[in-house]
Amino acid sequence: MTAPQQVHPPGGIEPVRGGPFRSVDARRLPGWIRRHRARLAFGLAMAAALAVLLAVQLSPRADSTELSIHNPAPNGARAAAEILGRHGVTVRQSESFEDTLASLAAARRDGRGSTVLLYDQRGFLEGERLRQLLGAADRLVVVSPRLATLTGLGGTVRQAGVVPEPATTLEPGCAVADAEAAGAVSADQGFLYTGGSICYSVAGNGRGLYSSAENGKLVVLGSTAIIGNRLLDENGNAALTLRTLGSQGHLVWYLPGVADLGTTSSPKTLDDLAPEWVAVLGPWLTFVALLAVIWRGRRLGPLVFEPLPVIVKAAETAEGRARLYHDAHAVDRAADNLRAGTLVRLAGHLRLGAGAESADVASAAARHLGRDPAETFHILHRRPQTEAELVSWAQELSGLEKEVSTT
Repeated sequence: MTAPQQVHPPGGIEPVRGGPFRSVDARRLPGWIRRHRARLAFGLAMAAALAVLLAVQLSPRADSTELSIHNPAPNGARAAAEILGRHGVTVRQSESFEDTLASLAAARRDGRGSTVLLYDQRGFLEGERLRQLLGAADRLVVVSPRLATLTGLGGTVRQAGVVPEPATTLEPGCAVADAEAAGAVSADQGFLYTGGSICYSVAGNGRGLYSSAENGKLVVLGSTAIIGNRLLDENGNAALTLRTLGSQGHLVWYLPGVADLGTTSSPKTLDDLAPEWVAVLGPWLTFVALLAVIWRGRRLGPLVFEPLPVIVKAAETAEGRARLYHDAHAVDRAADNLRAGTLVRLAGHLRLGAGAESADVASAAARHLGRDPAETFHILHRRPQTEAELVSWAQELSGLEKEVSTT
């Protein structure tokens, strides 16, 4: 009789003694993981890093531009834009003049009124564009304008100084409905203006933080702190912001940039100013420089580290410094060093101490030698102009030291 043959079930399943059937791949899987665990860990780390990078790149970014509606920092205006949006005002930030005019035209076609907030911190807009912007908008709110901006708008509102230091809040003190409803506002680092209907004046002198002109079409606000995130929830800042900017259903938040300078042609670059032969000479000089580097590098050979002596004689140091002064014709510097050394040695001989003044050293030396103090002081403080005079003066100083030390 022949021994019965063992029949394996299909699908790679074999019987296991004392238990159910188990897959061969499943049995080998733990061993494969142990052999390739470093690669698996690296792959998982790279996948996680890629996921984080994609999440950061795809997430909306906040900028750091002052008074930007995308800036959540204290100097931004994201809070004001969010509140206006919840009250039904469409807020759109623009960074170019053409985009602003296109947004105003689209709002007019839809039958909606439009307000433009203009914060031209560096005065990029010219007078013609400012007047065009004032004519296209139903209301133009200008925040902390420069003198050139006010002049370009027609000169109705003019600058009148800054808010005095003690004043942190200002009361309306006017008949403008928006200001009366808002009440007191913050006046930190604000500017004052004259012309039009003035509100938030200082001591009733006709200069105010808020000015309304052109029958309310032009509003000048002299402080960014009223609209900014930092102080929006204080005093009546939020109320004045909402009433001033939310009077129309469409608000264009315009922050001009360098592209709005209005120049007819861009400035010339170095390529435009350079002659035509530079295009050939530049690569040739680079090639020659590389050849010189290779030639000199092969000639000099590799660098060799060699320990230098740690003990240098004082005489060698003095002679080396003297040669440097001689090569540089530094007569004044050499004279100062000679004078300082002489004064220190004389003070030691006369027992005056290291901190003795030069006048005291000269007087003590004169008394010690029985000379006129003025003559000794003149010798010590002489200013040689040439190297010959420097050598002669050094001999006089040496003679003076010898007399003091031997007398």
